[in-house]
Amino acid sequence: MLTRRHLLAASAAAAAAPLVPACADTPKDMLVVGQQLDGIISLDPGETFEVIGGETISNCYNQLLTPDPANPNRLKGALADKWEIGSDGVTFTFHLRGDVKFASGKPVTADDAAFSLQRAVKLNKTPAFIINQFGFTKENVDARILAKDPRTLVLTVGDQVAPTLVLYCLTANVASVVERAEVLANAQGDDLGNLWLKTHSAGSGPFVLRNWKASETVLYEANPHALERSKLRRVIVKHIADASAQLLELQKADIDIARNLQAEQMHTAQNDPKLRLSSTLLGSLLYLGMNQNHPELAKPEVRQAIKWAIDYDGIQKNITPFTYQVHQSFLPEGFPAAIKDRPFRHDVARAKEMLAKAGLAGGFELTMDHASTQPTADIAQAVQANLADIGIKVTLIAGESRQVFTRTRARQHQLAVLAWGPDYFDPHTNAETFNVNPDNTDNAKNRTLAWRNSWQDTDLSDRAIAAAHETDAARRVTEYEKMQRDSQQRSPFAIMLQQKEIAAVRKAVAGFDLAPMSGRTVYTTASKSA
Repeated sequence: MLTRRHLLAASAAAAAAPLVPACADTPKDMLVVGQQLDGIISLDPGETFEVIGGETISNCYNQLLTPDPANPNRLKGALADKWEIGSDGVTFTFHLRGDVKFASGKPVTADDAAFSLQRAVKLNKTPAFIINQFGFTKENVDARILAKDPRTLVLTVGDQVAPTLVLYCLTANVASVVERAEVLANAQGDDLGNLWLKTHSAGSGPFVLRNWKASETVLYEANPHALERSKLRRVIVKHIADASAQLLELQKADIDIARNLQAEQMHTAQNDPKLRLSSTLLGSLLYLGMNQNHPELAKPEVRQAIKWAIDYDGIQKNITPFTYQVHQSFLPEGFPAAIKDRPFRHDVARAKEMLAKAGLAGGFELTMDHASTQPTADIAQAVQANLADIGIKVTLIAGESRQVFTRTRARQHQLAVLAWGPDYFDPHTNAETFNVNPDNTDNAKNRTLAWRNSWQDTDLSDRAIAAAHETDAARRVTEYEKMQRDSQQRSPFAIMLQQKEIAAVRKAVAGFDLAPMSGRTVYTTASKSA
């Protein structure tokens, strides 16, 4: 139902819209996309760790390997056309293609690939743990990741691990290959080009990043040297925060694709003969994080009370009927070893009983950080009402996505509603971030979601690490299944929903489909008839 609040939100969004010229009937060689862009912090592949930033990396860079879009359980060569694993289980050799060029026109070499992986370790930004977990350090990485010749790259990991774990980690954004000479030419001091790459690209992907204005636009231009060249000359992604405004611009043909429509707009788009819907089940999970630095949240009974208080089905049916499904485990549906168990439901009496066991029958107060965009804002309000029913008074703290990321990464929140998308298609990506936190100090090297919520569970942490080293695939799956069930009961994460991404697309646009992995959608194959 369209409410006065929705109308006011749409009016405010329109008033605050960036000053990007309207372009009804957008040019045939240019794609214009409406999307919420407020989550971008940096576009350096060695630093970005947000879904929308990751999408920019996917459009501008290549990695050695890539998941097969048709079946993410399979790996395909990207910059590497073949690879071998040594009999010792720790040596990985990659043979690069000889026909790939950067946007500058210079060939992609094994030296560029080695530099890119070494750079990620040396920068030691948020996503570096994906590479660091294999024993790489600033001190040893130059010896353990090296170019044997212009087309041969050799990696030597510290310990024997499941081979698929290493290979899938090399499909992550942080493993993107940058042009060494271009990056170092734009370095400032010893930053390895980090400041420059925040707003520029130096890759071999189908597009070149020409401009990024925070909470306004991302502008891509086709890379003339790309292996798979785009049919488009340019792609413009406009920040349109409000879903109603996105739909309006789509109907006017001011944009070609709307990426963030909600239930009300989906109903309209579904019945519009000029539009089609593209959908996919993503690995992205929406969860409520509970910071264990708060003394009441550190009580197991309180965490259980909160999980029993949430109306998972009500939130899905009333707020996100098109775009999310209920999911309560840390591995999303579609991943190896994922389970569909739903141990929690909306049960006020049971939640109150758990609060009483914690000695908090009278309730207490908390704050909850959340993004001000939809549907997160409405979900936060629903959880606030659910917790009020059991005596927990929650004050909401709304902000742009990057503000929420900054606060939660600094562990300044109490509760926070956030989304998490896996970095690579192996169970360890989520098993680690939701469970492993060996160093809970503020200066910890590995700042997983467990660390951000100040949670340490030695048993689950040890089991997650052991599963990464398990080379028997069947035993590995069994352990992840057990781990999920234990984590559901003990962790400070109330995992609520799994995202089903739906984009509304003008029928004049062909060849555009959403990727099943968060942040992996590319515009290479898209074209326009008018």
